[in-house]
Amino acid sequence: MYTLEKMEILKTALALKENNLITLAGGNVSCRLQSGDYIVTPSGMSYDGMRPDDLIVYNKENEIIEGHLRPSVDTVALQYIYRHMPAVNAIIHTHQPYATAAGLVADTLPVAVTTLSNVTLGEVHVAPYSNPGSLEMGIQTVEYSRGKRAVILKHHGVVTIGDTLKEALYAAVYMETAAQTYLLACGAGTPALMTEEQNQQAVDMFVDYGQK
Repeated sequence: MYTLEKMEILKTALALKENNLITLAGGNVSCRLQSGDYIVTPSGMSYDGMRPDDLIVYNKENEIIEGHLRPSVDTVALQYIYRHMPAVNAIIHTHQPYATAAGLVADTLPVAVTTLSNVTLGEVHVAPYSNPGSLEMGIQTVEYSRGKRAVILKHHGVVTIGDTLKEALYAAVYMETAAQTYLLACGAGTPALMTEEQNQQAVDMFVDYGQK
C-alpha cells in the first residue's frame, strides 16, 4: 500500500542525509495522504538501509494499518501537528546543527537572506524546550510556527512543515544554509536584516520558482 508515497519519503530522508541535516538514525519524515492516512518512518533505523515496507501507515483514527516496526518516538507529536494543522501534509524533524545553534542564542532566526524567506516564509521562531518524543513537542510546534514553515526546538532541533514533502524538505535545507550565513555574520559584527517588505517580495517571487 502507498508504495510511491513511501518511496518519496525515503528519497526525502536520503536528501536530508546528503545535505548533512541528519546523522545515523536521527530525525523523522512523515506525510499525510488524501485518504487521511499518514506514513511515518520507523524509530532508530538508518535511512540508508530503510525499505518501503519498513514504514508505518496510520489511519485517520491513529491506528496502525500497515507496518511491523516501532514507529518514530515522535509520532505522538506528529499526530498532534496533523490534527491541529489541516493544511500541513508533510513534517520533517531534524537535528541540523546551524539552525539548532541559532536557537541557543536567540528567540528567532531572523530574515537576513532571501533563501529563508523563499522556503520558510519569514523569520523562524524558537520554541521553549520540550522532551523529545513528547506531546509537548507537537504542541510547541503548532504554537510557535505562526504561519511559517519551520520551528526551532530549543536544545533539540528543527521541525519543518509543508503542503508537500518538497516544501518541508526545501524549508529544512535552505533554512540550514541561512542559519549558517547568519551565524557567520554574527561572528563578524551585527548582521543587516531584511525589511518585512523585502521578505514578502522574496516570498512572492518563490511562488513561481522552478519548473511547473
